[in-house]
Amino acid sequence: MPSNRRPPTLWICSAKVDTDLTTRSGTVTLAGRPNVGKSTLLNRLVGQKISITSSRAQTTRHRLLGIKTTEHAQIVYVDTPGLHTDNKGVMNRYMNRVATASLQDVDCVVLMIAASGWSRADEFPLKLAISPGIPVILAINKIDQLKDRARLLPLMETSSRKAGFAEIVPVSARTGANADDLEKAILKHLPEQPFLYPADQLSDRGERFHAAELIREQIFRGFRQEIPYVSAVKIEQFRRTKGALNIEATIWVEKEGQKPILIGKDGQNLKNIGSRARLAMQKQFGAKVHLHLWVKVRKGWSDSDSALRSLGYADGE
Repeated sequence: MPSNRRPPTLWICSAKVDTDLTTRSGTVTLAGRPNVGKSTLLNRLVGQKISITSSRAQTTRHRLLGIKTTEHAQIVYVDTPGLHTDNKGVMNRYMNRVATASLQDVDCVVLMIAASGWSRADEFPLKLAISPGIPVILAINKIDQLKDRARLLPLMETSSRKAGFAEIVPVSARTGANADDLEKAILKHLPEQPFLYPADQLSDRGERFHAAELIREQIFRGFRQEIPYVSAVKIEQFRRTKGALNIEATIWVEKEGQKPILIGKDGQNLKNIGSRARLAMQKQFGAKVHLHLWVKVRKGWSDSDSALRSLGYADGE
């Protein structure tokens, strides 16, 4: 089903749009429960780090486009927060709204489950994915973790009885196994139309957004318990000088007791976050980065609509 949606107006580059009507292009939402590997798969399919990743659920909070362009095709992948039934708290409701809205007006949905099999947490994303009536491809992820590959065929057979999937493709987002097969399956469902974005654009987000996400990624990777989930990052300054980027950012937490945990003894935890985030930014932006971080407290920010908006969380983003 051709998509009538206009792409966002934020451009990262100014290359001309391909007008060859023989090309295929369209939007494809990656959907599934939290921590099933959507962001890892997005990065694998695009061939660049677009979305941050960690082993913790709900690392992804925003709708994010990753754009894969070849000579004759352009696939606009939509990475989303994990779909879940827990609607407690404003942040959880926000993420569910963003993920649900991303299933509308697209050309195809890739629903992801783990190779360990269907769980109760997969049923909610399944219900939402099949309801719009657009093609749904089931991607069975993490096949590299299967000790017995013989379990795949029964899982595929069980899955085929659950819904009328357009195709079922076992894949490993981590190793890239069968990623090409998944891409070929997706291309079958894209309409023949001009590219939606310039051929060398990779994302709909700018550098400030990615800088904040790279800092948040290090928080998710470096802390346990509640700290990742009560933290948000706001870029206060993003300025280019000769051959370098000067970035200042505030990390917000919800309680006074969380601030010293994040900073650490003699500031060591904050230094580690900054060091790892700075190296990731230099790799992604291709420039030397000077990064300065502060930690501040904003009580109950994750359960406040106004606070979420001020920190960059708005429906559809």
